[in-house]
Parts: sequence; C-alpha cells; structure tokens
Amino acid sequence: MTINCKGSLIDLGNPKVMGILNITPDSFFDGGRYTDRKSILLQTEKMLTEGATFIDVGAYSSRPSAKTVTEEDELKRIVPMVELLLTEFPDVLLSIDTFRSRTAANCLEAGAALINDISAGLFDKNMLETIAKYKVPYIMMHMKGTPRTMQQKTNYDDLLGDIIYYFSERTSSARAMGIHDIIIDPGFGFAKTLNQNHELLQKLNLFKTLNLPLLAGLSRKSMIYKVLGTNAESALNGTTALNMVALSKGATILRVHDTKEAMECIKLSEHLINQGKRI
Repeated sequence: MTINCKGSLIDLGNPKVMGILNITPDSFFDGGRYTDRKSILLQTEKMLTEGATFIDVGAYSSRPSAKTVTEEDELKRIVPMVELLLTEFPDVLLSIDTFRSRTAANCLEAGAALINDISAGLFDKNMLETIAKYKVPYIMMHMKGTPRTMQQKTNYDDLLGDIIYYFSERTSSARAMGIHDIIIDPGFGFAKTLNQNHELLQKLNLFKTLNLPLLAGLSRKSMIYKVLGTNAESALNGTTALNMVALSKGATILRVHDTKEAMECIKLSEHLINQGKRI
C-alpha cells in the first residue's frame, strides 16, 4: 500500500507518523506554541529527528469553540510557513490541514505534498478538482455538520456502517475526478460522543474492507482524558495506549503531537508482529 508524494513512493505497509504543527493561537492542545519562526523550526526539526514521515501544518483550529478564520487570514498564516519549512527542510513532506481549495492550491504551489481535509470535499465544491489537478494524496476525514455544530450531530443508525458508507460515497466521488491516492480518517472526536469514539476504535479493523490507508488521530483528545479524569496536557500516556490499539486494528498513519512516543509504538507493534510470525 503506497502513496506518491512529490515523485517518491511512500510505503504505508509499514505504519508512519504524522507530526502535528498547529500555527494557530487556539488549538485545543498546542494553540499559541508555534507562532514564531524559531519555535516552528525547532518543533519541526524535533519531529523529523524523532522519525515523523509527514508534518501536518494547520492554520485553522477545528475544535468546537474555535474562532472562525477568514480565508485570507488562513493564507497569510500558512503559505509563508510552507515556504519557510521547505527552505529549511527541503525534503520534508508537508501535509496541509485545510478544507479550502484555494488554501490547498496555494500551499501545493509552494511545495506541499498532500492535503488533509476534515470535510472530505464537502465544505468546498472545488476541493476535489484541486486535488485532481495537482495529483497529490488526499486525506478524507469523516464528520457531520461543522466544527461549531458537530457535537449536536451524533445520531447514527449504525455508527460503523454509516461511516463506511460515507467513505464509500466520498471515495467514489474522488476517484471519478481521477484522485487515486486516498487516505481515510474516521474522525475521532468529530460528531461522535465519548462512547461512540471508543466503539469506533474497538471496531477500527472493519475499515479494512475499504482497502485504503487508515489514519488515526487520537492524540491527547478528550476521549482519552475524560476517561482518565485529567486534561490534554496529561494525556500522553493514554494516547500511547490507544495508539497501540489503533495499530493493532490496522492504522497505517498515526497523527500525533508526540512523535517519539508514537514511533516507539510502531517499533513495538512491528516487533510483536514479526515475533508472532516466527512462532
């Protein structure tokens, strides 16, 4: 299972880590930490050194109470960061966390490698056309409503069945446009209750029927710290525990704030699998 990033084939048969770089003032965990040149470069270098294959750059927080960011402000934040990162780290594979086709196009023109869209093309009618034009991998996430309304849209006839149907429809639309490198993200925390998030993780292996790379974005989310009675700052150990579950059920990309610990999960998971083959 491979994806083509800027002419290089990335093998997702071996799980990879995607490091999160939020350049927003209001993200739920790291908002405001990486807003100047020095902190951005240091964090990116740290994640790459620790083993991240991708760096996911976002300039618009999608947490429920986040402020709206205009398209112009998003562009002003993110395009210079893409240019800066590629100047300092020419080989970095940048994923752009956006649902806007114009932002995607500008970042791809600046050298980004893939697009990560929380709306799977439903918020911007030009997004699929843009992805097809630039021939880049496309991460499609499941959600209902918008970040502001999603927590009121948690009713499902069949949680897993509904989400799998959603991806079947969205991937069909993408392929009709000529998009072939598709990664699916079930959207932990997006239009799902605490119990639904845990059911989704328990049954994550059912997404194998779609035969697509699977991204798990569990890092420091409320589905971890609410169960533990803590907060996002104290949720690293819980993140590690659930990342191991996700890997055991077929996740091929871990999207995380803490790259070193995620890489350790992957190494241990692969060792266990290889050890099992020898028995």
